Amino acid sequence: MKVVRYLDATGATRVGVSDEEGVRPLPVSTVAELLSGDLARWRDLLTKAGSPSLEPVRLLPPVDGDTEVWAAGVTYRRSRDARMEESTVSDPYDRVYQAARPELFFKAPAWRVCGPGEPVAIRADSTVDVPEPELAVVVTATGEIAGYTLCNDMSSRSIEGENPLYLPQAKVYAGSCALGPGIVPAESIPDPGGLVVSLQVRRAGEIVFTGRTDTGQLVRPLPDLVSWLFEEQDFPDGAVLSTGTGIVPDLDFSLEAGDEVTIAVDQIGELTNPVVRGKQAMAWLLERRKPRG
Repeated sequence: MKVVRYLDATGATRVGVSDEEGVRPLPVSTVAELLSGDLARWRDLLTKAGSPSLEPVRLLPPVDGDTEVWAAGVTYRRSRDARMEESTVSDPYDRVYQAARPELFFKAPAWRVCGPGEPVAIRADSTVDVPEPELAVVVTATGEIAGYTLCNDMSSRSIEGENPLYLPQAKVYAGSCALGPGIVPAESIPDPGGLVVSLQVRRAGEIVFTGRTDTGQLVRPLPDLVSWLFEEQDFPDGAVLSTGTGIVPDLDFSLEAGDEVTIAVDQIGELTNPVVRGKQAMAWLLERRKPRG
């Protein structure tokens, strides 16, 4: 079962649960409403799904309202090594890998998040760009883990490598974040520390990169990352925290416009997005800020 946002046959945005019976609407209008209480409320609302519909639906990113997307960095050894390799100043990455306090950064407001099948972008002013396949935890307003989804944390290695202080520009821009396909409730995945994560990049129909890791390589427990996120902040509409990547291509690889990126995590599913270049190609995201029926 997954919690999904979707467009129904009338074009209206709905929230529901998707399972083998179809898509069943929930008695809420947003995912943010589901996350605005505690874990018990989230679970109770999921039991109140309506009758299933077998009509095809278009999936949307499983985040809305004022729910924020954040991300953690340098949580896998491969991520630490890659960022040390690309950077002119490598020491900060080794230090944060070993420190008690993790690297956490804001990734996207809900309206700027891309969903299944929607384009993601590489910056027009960047020369080395990669997708970062990540397990993301979905957290209630009370700081409890409600479920898991996938995040493609698109990143400019050339910009961050020039100076670590450029990380916000390397990580936060139009088209830099995709989530989906839905949210798997936490109780369905009792051991999130043993999930296989994979990445495939296709170019002109050919596979040009594949990678594979597992969440057992994470150096930090997921509840610990969530605890640090909530240390001095409140999230009344909940939050999504992407937990870092263990798959980073060598520096001689870079995404190109026209590529297709597929990331997958066991028990959660796949998320596929085509790649475009530049801000103008993502101007359609501005429409997401407008309310839909």
